[in-house]
Amino acid sequence: MKRKLLDILACPIDKHYPLELIELNVSDETIIDGILFCSKCGRYYPIMDEIPIMLPDDLRDEKEDLDFLKKWMEKIPEKILYNGKPHHLNRKQ
Repeated sequence: MKRKLLDILACPIDKHYPLELIELNVSDETIIDGILFCSKCGRYYPIMDEIPIMLPDDLRDEKEDLDFLKKWMEKIPEKILYNGKPHHLNRKQ
């Protein structure tokens, strides 16, 4: 995902703009892996292989979300790891 795309993205649930960007894996000006976070509703949207996954809750894959959080847990803020919607890690994991 190119950083300039952030200028046109809003939360699909509550239309909040702008979204917070957490960069996890970057190459030049391209975000390969990251997270878009809505500070209004507390939802996060992973960026995987340069693609932002901005699906509504009922279409999200819980296992995929949890695997993503576990993979990057050293770089992801606690507000997302343990309180992010729709899926988050338990503090004991």
